[in-house]
Amino acid sequence: MKQFEIPAFYKSDIISRVKSFRKDNDPRKKDFSPTLLDFGTVQLYIARHFGFCYGVENAIEIAYKALDENPEKNIYLLSQMIHNPAVNEDLVARGMKFIQDTSGKQLISWDDITAADIVIIPAFGTTLEIEKRLINKGIEIQKYNTTCPFVEKVWNRSEKLGSDNHTLVIHGKYNHEETRATFSHAASHTHAVIVKDMQETRFLADVITGKKSKDDFYTFFKGKYTDGFDPGKDLDKIGVINQTTMLATETQEISEFLRAVIEAQNSHKTVADTRDTLCYATNDNQSATYGLMDVDLDFSIVVGGYNSSNTTHLVELLEKKAPCYFVKDSSELLSEMELNAFDIHQGKVVSVTNWNRGGAVKKIGITSGASCPDVMVDQVIHKILDFSGLEGDVEKVLSGLLNGN
Repeated sequence: MKQFEIPAFYKSDIISRVKSFRKDNDPRKKDFSPTLLDFGTVQLYIARHFGFCYGVENAIEIAYKALDENPEKNIYLLSQMIHNPAVNEDLVARGMKFIQDTSGKQLISWDDITAADIVIIPAFGTTLEIEKRLINKGIEIQKYNTTCPFVEKVWNRSEKLGSDNHTLVIHGKYNHEETRATFSHAASHTHAVIVKDMQETRFLADVITGKKSKDDFYTFFKGKYTDGFDPGKDLDKIGVINQTTMLATETQEISEFLRAVIEAQNSHKTVADTRDTLCYATNDNQSATYGLMDVDLDFSIVVGGYNSSNTTHLVELLEKKAPCYFVKDSSELLSEMELNAFDIHQGKVVSVTNWNRGGAVKKIGITSGASCPDVMVDQVIHKILDFSGLEGDVEKVLSGLLNGN
């Protein structure tokens, strides 16, 4: 796989050595069990896979290249480069400006953007409507287009299904930049509707079976279906694709459920035999999280941006087994007794007391999202060890791991 040039300050010491060790010992990625860093009273279980993926490293390399090559120009990002505040804040500090926020709200008027400016398309991609607007302004959109190739793979899949008259059911979060982009590309080939979860899928199934009316469909899925969508005929032949960062198990459940519903009708309706469209990193990270869940952890810590979809899904999985704290960086670990963590159910940061729980030996799971720099995981590890008075043992434990002791 291609090696990208990313700024040195994103790289780590602890995690880079752990990942290198695992890669050398398991080059085909057959083993999803975590790596144990045993500090005696603190045992850190590091997930097999996490951190910057191909698409993120590609986007970061292109973004910093744009800065280096155009020191005198205005450089804009359509929206956040990736869903990590530290990365985006660094780019802004270097002069980049966001045209929109993550929900699509305009921050800078299109009238202020000229053909002389540089506009970077983020890793999530963008809609055909925005692409057309930029092209009409005379802006070269491909030179600094950082759209993840795995997102483009989903678009290609949707085009193929559309050419065969399939309506697309997109498993994704409606307001996520990637889903908006995928919806736009799908709509250029066929009809599409977005479902967020199984609850919305069940409603769609009731429409397919006639338990819900057309009007029920239009009300429930308002803003989530293509213009001219007719649920009376456009759900006869469907294919399921997804936002690349959703839970693989949920996408599979949605696809199998819709197939069972349609086959039970014994009618002309069909479901395309499509494969899951999650990216490789999402699959690997989720598999590694299941591996982490096999350990009897006291708690786990997930590091990443609070608006990161793939990171949120890791939290959803881990909190089923033990307490899980979702932190954006090490600054949220305030003391040995108190930390701030993002509650994915309340949608806000909450204060947690007595987080550093456990008996004589604390078993702590560690992972991060695909848009989180490994150095930020290092910093969280250092903070945990510092609270426990074990910071000085890092090199000894790492050496023992790498030397098989």
